[in-house]
Amino acid sequence: MSDNDIQPVNSSDQGHTNESVLLVKFVHSNETQICINPLSEVFEKGDHLVVPSRYGKDLAYVLGHIEHVENYDMKDAEEVSRRASSQDISEYEKNLEKEAEALEICREKIKNHNLDMKLVAAHYMVDEPKILFFFTADARVDFRELVKDLVSVFKMRIELRQIGVRDESRVLGGLAVCGRNYCCNGVTDKLNPVSIKMAKEQNLSLNSMKISGPCGRLLCCLAYEYDFYKEVKNRLPQEGNRIRVKNEDYKVTEVNILAKRIRLQSRDGRTIDVPEENFSWNESSRYWNVKIDDIIT
Repeated sequence: MSDNDIQPVNSSDQGHTNESVLLVKFVHSNETQICINPLSEVFEKGDHLVVPSRYGKDLAYVLGHIEHVENYDMKDAEEVSRRASSQDISEYEKNLEKEAEALEICREKIKNHNLDMKLVAAHYMVDEPKILFFFTADARVDFRELVKDLVSVFKMRIELRQIGVRDESRVLGGLAVCGRNYCCNGVTDKLNPVSIKMAKEQNLSLNSMKISGPCGRLLCCLAYEYDFYKEVKNRLPQEGNRIRVKNEDYKVTEVNILAKRIRLQSRDGRTIDVPEENFSWNESSRYWNVKIDDIIT
């Protein structure tokens, strides 16, 4: 979901009043959260709030008011704690420098303990004395001694959270192959599952280097147009189909959705490109009719 998709909520939806249901994004983790506003004040897009996250209360900003509340599971909603003060925002900015220092200290401790883990980010919570360290690892890591070392240095609560490579990209951000921010970072963290079938349906190269993102997983954007390609292809001949044209057999060798043309090849190797509108399905004969009178072979 992009910011433009979020509009003022319908006041009749699920009993929530207008302006009461918000979508917010946590500044550090880039995760989105549905929030109910129990406060008397109205929040606008871009306002900073303190909101409960799965790690504790943290700084977030308003993306907008949710239009269709019925499309969301309100059991996952959290209540806005308060509007972020200038002190909260100033403290967050100061913590950015402390987080860089904490990362270096933690990396050194990881090296000393010879742990097979990759440190991703450090984060000081806004509303409580706690530091979160995010890391990736191929297997489960016993970091109990590491935590003891970190507590002795920082003198506050320490939490280590193992995350996946997609979560790493979401937290860190960056530029994708398209030149725009990673989808998981700049668009939404609630992305549809992606499969190699989606690339096949769109006639994309199956070279893993070309259809994988910097995280090493399949590109999230493969899911964006998959439904469109699937719908269009369902009403057209499929590659490999045999079609009878003017008493001659042809084979469908290519279905170009974007160009709206279908390539046919005869048994002797001749090819013709036919506009998709020249094909019609005959339900009674269960066969494709093709008009090629105006096609140059």
